[in-house]
Amino acid sequence: MVLNYLWAAFFLIAFAIALFQLIFFNDVEIFQKLVASTFDNAKLGFEISLGLTGVMTLWLGLMKVGERGGIIAIFARLVAPFFNRLFPELPKNHPVFGSILMNFSANMLGLDNAATPLGLKAMKEMQELNPIKERASNAQIMFLVLNTSGLTIIPISIMVFRAQLGAVDPSDVFIPILLATFFSTLVGLISVAIYQRINLFNPVILAYLGTLLLLIASLIYYFSTIPQEQISIISTVASNVILFSIIISFIGLALIRKVNVYEAFIEGAKEGFTVAITIIPYLVAILVAIGVFRTSGALDMLVNGMGYLIALAGVNTDFVPALPVAFMKPLSGSGARGLMVEAMTNYGVDSFVGRMASVFQGSTETTFYILAVYFGSVGIKRSRYALTCGLLADLAGILAAIFIAYMFFH
Repeated sequence: MVLNYLWAAFFLIAFAIALFQLIFFNDVEIFQKLVASTFDNAKLGFEISLGLTGVMTLWLGLMKVGERGGIIAIFARLVAPFFNRLFPELPKNHPVFGSILMNFSANMLGLDNAATPLGLKAMKEMQELNPIKERASNAQIMFLVLNTSGLTIIPISIMVFRAQLGAVDPSDVFIPILLATFFSTLVGLISVAIYQRINLFNPVILAYLGTLLLLIASLIYYFSTIPQEQISIISTVASNVILFSIIISFIGLALIRKVNVYEAFIEGAKEGFTVAITIIPYLVAILVAIGVFRTSGALDMLVNGMGYLIALAGVNTDFVPALPVAFMKPLSGSGARGLMVEAMTNYGVDSFVGRMASVFQGSTETTFYILAVYFGSVGIKRSRYALTCGLLADLAGILAAIFIAYMFFH
């Protein structure tokens, strides 16, 4: 229901602002721009879905090989004690836990192309267990919010952009992003746990979370002891070696168990094509709404208004020029990426604004995009409190990013 009103609000606000510009500023091109943005973003939504087709075909094919070979079941057993408590509605030792783990792992390694198909696979498996098909289950909401919180251990793409723009130390945002996205994930987890009355003080949950925290702390320590120019290289190599090793483990174990890996791959790949086609209407709907909201100037007005209020409060406003990235990130990943590059280009890649924009980009995920794609892929129309918790996680990530960036760079 929240998404329903918000989607309509994007159009109504855009219309009101455009009409104001036409009447009072004689901007005769504003409505032409709005209409053009609807066509452009509808085309973009289709192109994104089309681009996902190949990747999803590949990864859902590989997931089927993993299922037949038994590697997914092994992964599921490894995380079963933890996931059984975070997702109490899901049957114990269900294969979906393996898909969830694979999706989270790909996200943490910054491998977006692999993470989306794996996430859609997990969402489909949870939908099969969902008694009310049009209504998001508790398990689906927990999974989606943890995705939108965007926990990323290695922000490869951001470091690459910084390197291309000539940053003296492209990896200097690594630790700030890791810390900001950790707080985003923590708030997302806590908010959903409150709604679902999950006891996060359970010894098993604390043990797994403590292990994850120890892993993150160890990575921070390790990367702080090596030359900065090596961080991007090592993280890129390690991520892709891990990813390809997983593929080999899928195929290897399936061969050992005498599975026809080619036929299994084809069977899973067919599912990927179907899912990619299914999400087109949902993706077009959200991208067009976001497009008109941005084109009308509403996003700029929101940023300028926030800057004015912050200045009135007597707070330092040096971070305000980077705020468009923070506001755009929950709406559009590509839009936020463009704004990040624009900030680094205009203010300098090593300026406070340039670094702030980078930390904003890595602190959260594209909440509306993920909600539209993941829920749209299985036909869910009632998202319940998923959007509320996702936006709370985004807000926590943004606030943490501001505080941490000032601590590191200001």
